[in-house]
Amino acid sequence: APCAECSCSSGKETEKDTSNTKKKENGDRLFIPKIFFGTRTHKQISQITRELKRTAFSSVPMTILSSRDYTCIHPVVSNSGSNRNEMCVELLEGKHGKSCLYYHGVHKLCEHHALQSAHGIYRAWDIEDLVSLGKKLRACAYFAARELMVGADIVFCPYNYLLDPQIRESMEINLKGQVVILDEAHNIEDCARESVSYSVTESQLRAAREELDSMVNNHIRQKDHEALRAVCCSLT
Repeated sequence: APCAECSCSSGKETEKDTSNTKKKENGDRLFIPKIFFGTRTHKQISQITRELKRTAFSSVPMTILSSRDYTCIHPVVSNSGSNRNEMCVELLEGKHGKSCLYYHGVHKLCEHHALQSAHGIYRAWDIEDLVSLGKKLRACAYFAARELMVGADIVFCPYNYLLDPQIRESMEINLKGQVVILDEAHNIEDCARESVSYSVTESQLRAAREELDSMVNNHIRQKDHEALRAVCCSLT
């Protein structure tokens, strides 16, 4: 039977605002937690959203956080290979006198989903769906997905978006008081290790050691750099 505490008791969605709170009868604000659903790969997110479409919760506001590798639609940046993030930042900062037309169209995607939800035709979607709509509306799917997180009840993302503190900060993810679901959680240990690991080549170590030698010889924070130089020497 429908429970008295949630929106299913009234047979319709409870009205929400962008801060993920709702008003109590006495005027106070009640915090509504989001569900953060973490998976190992982007392919698994596609599987989860496909199953969500088949449930009674298909109309629940959602979003999918993903990298620019999957969501960038800028014709130059998306075909640039490994430096998409750097090129995107340069466009946003207008370093070369150019800006990103698609970034300025983010509101088109957000308004589209808001209208769908308001008219009761909102359905669960996948990354490919958002990218396809972004191309049609000439709007950035990457930043639109982040904007949609504000009003979303369910947020899908890879593990590292939840485990890596730097990614959490850059994506403005606050897990305090939220619901976190980790699919296939036996993979968490490997993901956690990857989040705090870094790979370097021998040539990079030698270059770092030469720079540290210069710092020490010029008496620039000598104590700090001597310790780092010792680490580089031991590794090489």
